[in-house]
Amino acid sequence: MVGQGRRRMLPVMAVMMLASASSVSIHKPSVMKETGRVARSDVNRYFAEETNKEIVKNMEDFKASHDWDVGSLPCETGPVHFQLACKSVSYARRNRGRTVPFRVKNGQLKKDSQLFSEKFHPEESRHFNVGASSSFQAQTSMTFDLHYADGSHLRGFGGKDVVQLGDYDANAPFGVITDCNSPDFNGVDGILGFGLPRANSNMPYPILFSITEQNTDLLRKFTFFSTDNAAEVQLGGYDPSSTAGTMWYVPAMAKDDFIVGTTSLKFGDNINSAVELLKFKSTAQQKVGLPSILDSGTSCLVIPGDHGGGVLANIPWDDFAKNWKRDRSFWLEIGQKKWEIPFSSWYLADTEQTCVQPSPDGMQGILIGDVFFREYLVEFDMTESRPILGIAPLNKGYHLVNRNTLESLEVDVAPKSKLSLIKGAQVMYPAEHEAKLANVDRIPIENSMGTQYFMDLKIGTPKQTFTVIFDTGSTVFGVFTWKNNLPQNIKDKLPSYYFSQNLYGLEQVKVSASSSFSNILSVKGVFILACVNIALLASINILLRRYEVLWFTCALTFHRHRRRTTKSMASETSPLI
Repeated sequence: MVGQGRRRMLPVMAVMMLASASSVSIHKPSVMKETGRVARSDVNRYFAEETNKEIVKNMEDFKASHDWDVGSLPCETGPVHFQLACKSVSYARRNRGRTVPFRVKNGQLKKDSQLFSEKFHPEESRHFNVGASSSFQAQTSMTFDLHYADGSHLRGFGGKDVVQLGDYDANAPFGVITDCNSPDFNGVDGILGFGLPRANSNMPYPILFSITEQNTDLLRKFTFFSTDNAAEVQLGGYDPSSTAGTMWYVPAMAKDDFIVGTTSLKFGDNINSAVELLKFKSTAQQKVGLPSILDSGTSCLVIPGDHGGGVLANIPWDDFAKNWKRDRSFWLEIGQKKWEIPFSSWYLADTEQTCVQPSPDGMQGILIGDVFFREYLVEFDMTESRPILGIAPLNKGYHLVNRNTLESLEVDVAPKSKLSLIKGAQVMYPAEHEAKLANVDRIPIENSMGTQYFMDLKIGTPKQTFTVIFDTGSTVFGVFTWKNNLPQNIKDKLPSYYFSQNLYGLEQVKVSASSSFSNILSVKGVFILACVNIALLASINILLRRYEVLWFTCALTFHRHRRRTTKSMASETSPLI
């Protein structure tokens, strides 16, 4: 009975369940209006999941490796900190004044404190007689006051006359120096710079540019080198017999200065065991190196005395002083080639002085002075808008000229097509042979104690001879004149203080490192600039990231809307959906 009752109840329960099910209303899902909120949420969640330390590191590495994709002139288009470093080296070179050598005593390096004890004696110099030259033109509206970091001061006005340099002459502008207080000019008559013209400069147009513009058979380039007691400049190129190997070329990093990148500086007994003095924090920075200038006006090798504006993990000068030892060499790496500076070049045996010095405050690079020119020929090529430098080993058996010698020589030249392609990190290329003759004018240079160079030139009609300091990097060209003997019509157009002050009576006082430019380029200033740059980069990254989020949001919203629209259209046309 019980079993029969249960069997009767089953149909009844089934009917009740069906009835209950039939009473449930089936709601059609509502369509959510797309606002982009869900898409933004999805994108934010995606970035939150993906942004981790590894990805951040990869992004930073990518940025660092692409910081130098800036074209062919890093000093003008590179990162701001590198542009400042280039300017600091140029500024230090132009305002270096006298080199500060160091003496060695009991293995310690000591600064010579008696450098500025001497005064300038104008009576020891020859002076340009303005009134005796029939071709002289005064340019009294162009006055100048040059101040250097060591307290040296030159003052004068512009002039124009026939200038003879070697076997060439030109009607060229120059500075007529009325006052000076620097003992560096004792016994010499002025200064001759072969540097590049600078924008917004109040100095006359560089002499080499004037000569090559008026003598088209002479190319606008020159080569310089020296020995222990003599030196030579070669206008128009270089004499192949003066080299002991291939000339290697590298383009400059700026249009208005001969700046190259030093990517390594080693010091030791041999290149394999030598200590690295430039320990870069960034591999990207190391590829380009520290901005460096090869300059005959700098006597010694000037290396960073600090962290190089923050790009170095060490202080090169401290590491050099710590490892100082006789008979050790330096190895400079420029354009992926290494150049040795032996002990005999950087140590002045006669005076027992180390011709290496720490950089002045604010300088974030290297000055490569006479210690380099005693081992290598350096060609300064200014035939293109971007300067080119060439380096070749000096033939120690070469006989330097003792008088001006002009010859037509078949010479090798810079591979300009290859060099024009170089961007960012530098690479040196060997010279290419050119099957045509070029005029090379060899001019003797007097070498004074291996630290300063003098050459002769002539000015005026009739010609007056002067011996001037030769400087590869400076743009200053000027000779002394007696201001009280100037014609009255010139005196009347000059400032009155020119005649009420006599600079040669002033002692040379070293200027402190707190000049305006040094303050700008001080560690504090560079730190502030670096912080500003980092903030700007961070802002740009945030904007780019927001742009990416917005782009992804829009794309995802559009994709969803398109998918919903497609489904809706398909449901109207196909019974299968």
